[in-house]
Amino acid sequence: MVNKIDLILLFCYVDDFCLLFEPEWHKKLIGKQSPIAGNMTLSEVLTILIWFQTSGWRNFKNFYLYLQQHHKKDFPQLLSYNRFVEIKPRAAIPLNCLLHFSLSQCTGISFIDATPLKICHNKRIFSNRVFKDLARRGKSTMGWFFGFKLHITCTTTGDLLSVQITTGNTDDRKSVKSLSKNLFGKVYGDKGYISQTLFEEMLAVGVQIVTQLRNKMKPKIMPLEDRLMLKKRSLIESVFHILKDMLHIDHSRHRSPKNFFINILAALTAYCLYPNKPSIRMEKHELREFQASDNLILAA
Repeated sequence: MVNKIDLILLFCYVDDFCLLFEPEWHKKLIGKQSPIAGNMTLSEVLTILIWFQTSGWRNFKNFYLYLQQHHKKDFPQLLSYNRFVEIKPRAAIPLNCLLHFSLSQCTGISFIDATPLKICHNKRIFSNRVFKDLARRGKSTMGWFFGFKLHITCTTTGDLLSVQITTGNTDDRKSVKSLSKNLFGKVYGDKGYISQTLFEEMLAVGVQIVTQLRNKMKPKIMPLEDRLMLKKRSLIESVFHILKDMLHIDHSRHRSPKNFFINILAALTAYCLYPNKPSIRMEKHELREFQASDNLILAA
């Protein structure tokens, strides 16, 4: 069941951000036209887009009609559904800035991975017109797909550090540099991130990429800490599970690329405010092994 974000707390958080963002945004706008139509504020528009992701509704129109009937007091200047859909793309830039405002800080231990974002079934690839010039065919562990890839890094407590969206045929290793701009310490990934050149380049900027070895690679001595953290790398899969199954970041009903990206931005922002994020849990036997390795290092 989705853990809903409290509407009042969400609005207060978004409104505090908009008080800082809107004055700077208006300085960059061309002309004096208001970016949001009617009497609705930018805070209200962003709140509705984010709250929808945790509401449990899968159809935005039904959700919006629900707001008109049961939350009229919360949004007294609520626009009609058709008008709201027209102004929805205008929230892309503020929503993107709010997402980056909500990202966490690196703690020295991070996880990195990518997941496919399908925009249609494989049988409908050649009939899809909305993403014809944007999406690409790619392959994941679950097989071929048509769409994009979502690349993320997260902490041991499940907080997002950085995100990036690429086409489905992009090599995961190409996104490491941009995702690791504000990272330091160790970054744990799967075998898809193995590259000696990338390892040396990232080590030069203070980031060590740690992965498991492929079957045909020569065995190497790995510290116990790294082996334990690689076992806990499934944490990032739990993050993807929340994003896809609870925040509905992945579905194939988009009628425009703008709404597709707005849905992703809103879901990622909602996850940053999600009350129950997954986190690493160390078992007793793992703690004993870790403490034993520390004692050996001190003894040496």
